[in-house]
Amino acid sequence: MPAIVLHAPGGPEQLRLEPREVGEPGPGEVRIRHHAVGVNFIDVYHRTGLYPLALPHALGMEAAGVVEAVGAGVAHLQPGDRVAYASNPPGAYCDRRLMPAQNVCRLPDAVPFEAAAASMLKGLTVQYLLKKTLPVQGLQAGDFVLWHAAAGGVGLLACQWARHLGYQLIGTAGSDEKCQLALDHGAAHAINYRRENFVERVKAITGGRGVKVVYDSVGKDTFEGSLDCLSPFGLLASFGNASGPVPPFSPGLLGPKGSLYLTRATLFTHLASRDATQAMADDLFAVLDSGAVKPHIERRYPLAEVAQAHHDLESRTTTGSLVLLP
Repeated sequence: MPAIVLHAPGGPEQLRLEPREVGEPGPGEVRIRHHAVGVNFIDVYHRTGLYPLALPHALGMEAAGVVEAVGAGVAHLQPGDRVAYASNPPGAYCDRRLMPAQNVCRLPDAVPFEAAAASMLKGLTVQYLLKKTLPVQGLQAGDFVLWHAAAGGVGLLACQWARHLGYQLIGTAGSDEKCQLALDHGAAHAINYRRENFVERVKAITGGRGVKVVYDSVGKDTFEGSLDCLSPFGLLASFGNASGPVPPFSPGLLGPKGSLYLTRATLFTHLASRDATQAMADDLFAVLDSGAVKPHIERRYPLAEVAQAHHDLESRTTTGSLVLLP
């Protein structure tokens, strides 16, 4: 079986296509043949060593395909089932793999494999953020939220899902074209941060009040500005480091800015049980099936061209989702 393996941290050139053996599933495992594999920034963090792995290690956190074999003790899946997952351990960049069954979800026939691979990790991220990572005052229809990188894979899903929930999403992006893409996908407002001060624009849009919550996957470059966009008791939900990790800061900074709240959120805390994982996935599949949320797949790559996919993702010139086809 071909798989993409990392032997040392570094650039995209460290990603190697190698043959790996895949045996029979053990207790609690399934063997899956992948039809499509998602590419995400967490894969970049693994490759660079920001999120260290015991090397050598296969990469990839998200895929969709068909169950080939089931190990002892697995009751919710059987051979022939269509499935998708976004879960540890890494290793999705491959044709086939063994996978702990706990976080593998049944995939409805109405959701294509590519759509699932393009939206499983990203869509579950949007689900736990918009549904579970909320300001102390909650969110109601009509409320403003700020979402950085609104034209990326996660951001475009968030634009649509926020509109579906009745929120007014203010998105930031790095070009007028990306801003228009966010607007086309449901953002109420879009800010080109390369030529506009996003803090000033957020205050203007909200009549000086600011937003109840900022969802920030950019990290270092937007952290301070994100805090300045919040209304009193607002929440900054940091969930990524596209521009680098946020440097150390004093918690005392949060008080004078309005008794603010800060969380560093991660999807995998929410995927602690099979029932929780399936419930979140069912919520995602429902909005995909209804058409309220549609993944925007910008580029597809053969598995052997994963280094180019990483280069394109890191360049921050892409929009929507990137998918590998084993």
